[in-house]
Amino acid sequence: MPDNDVRMLLHTAVPTAAVGVIAVVVSAVLAGGKGAIGAAFGALLVMLFMGLGVVVLQRTARSLPQLFQIMGLLLYTTQVLLLAVFLAVFKNTTLFNVQAFGLTLLVTTLIWVAAQARAHMKAKVLYVQPESHEPEKSERAGSAV
Repeated sequence: MPDNDVRMLLHTAVPTAAVGVIAVVVSAVLAGGKGAIGAAFGALLVMLFMGLGVVVLQRTARSLPQLFQIMGLLLYTTQVLLLAVFLAVFKNTTLFNVQAFGLTLLVTTLIWVAAQARAHMKAKVLYVQPESHEPEKSERAGSAV
């Protein structure tokens, strides 16, 4: 993974993890152990989906750069739909507090997107790769007679 992508991933994952930890603590205080489990599961799920999305998008950019923009839009839509599917599947579970799970999913997703936008705005990414400045050597040296 290029340095820019690693740096951008770090600048998005760290704030999301911090908010996830805060959500776990708040959920533990307000909803007990099941709230903490729900918040932890929600935060880990968002970080997993969004982190995998960055990796997939980076590979697409390397192999098929002409599909980068549409792939980004498709990937983001798919991630949001998958998170909605998880909300629907775990709607009536007794394993954890569903409200803590849902709120943590929402908050950590918003933090991830905001941190990713901020990291992208701060990144110094070249739009065009500069060419080398070596003078071209001609095949034949000397005068053509």
